[in-house]
Amino acid sequence: MTLARISAEAAASALIVMGSLNPADQAGTVVLLGTGPGFWSVFSAAPEYADGQRDPVDRWSKRVIGAMAANLGASTAYPSDGPPYPPFIAWALASGRFHTSPVGMMVHDQVGLMISLRGALLLPDRIDLPVAEAPSPCDSCAAPCTGACPVGALAADRAYDVDACRGYLDTAAGSACMGSGCAARLACPLSAGAQRDPAQSALHMKAFFRR
Repeated sequence: MTLARISAEAAASALIVMGSLNPADQAGTVVLLGTGPGFWSVFSAAPEYADGQRDPVDRWSKRVIGAMAANLGASTAYPSDGPPYPPFIAWALASGRFHTSPVGMMVHDQVGLMISLRGALLLPDRIDLPVAEAPSPCDSCAAPCTGACPVGALAADRAYDVDACRGYLDTAAGSACMGSGCAARLACPLSAGAQRDPAQSALHMKAFFRR
């Protein structure tokens, strides 16, 4: 088993390997999968998108990644599993490809703040992994994300103000965030690397708003 093979399997479903690690506290290798640039065209043609049931992206992720795992001889974990929830944030930060941004959210070396982790492959044996310990991209960035939120709901030194965010989204002015995605996430220069379809962001925003 190689990371290149896993990446190829993921690409067939418009997923990308966003990070990987050999945890010190468990056997095997953890491979983190997230949405890639072509995700929306693949997902919007899937049955989960059109069936009218709740959590279509989670259900699509479990079907697709579950099939990948069966093919690769791995087990799976998903951010929606729980409680207790799998330690996705700890895995992400330990992979060396995620860092904490100036607005408190994680930032990724390829997709910036447009992170959508869909699941993890848990390989029973350890595989060789590339070294991924680059400095945070935020270290050399002017941090436009810090002034992008219209209601200042995000900051690294305090908890995310969910009420302020949802309150703004429920106004006419908040329609831009609802339709195109979080302004702070979009302000990150690396977020363009996600090539995120606005319809995907709108779906995530709608799911966040109704919870």
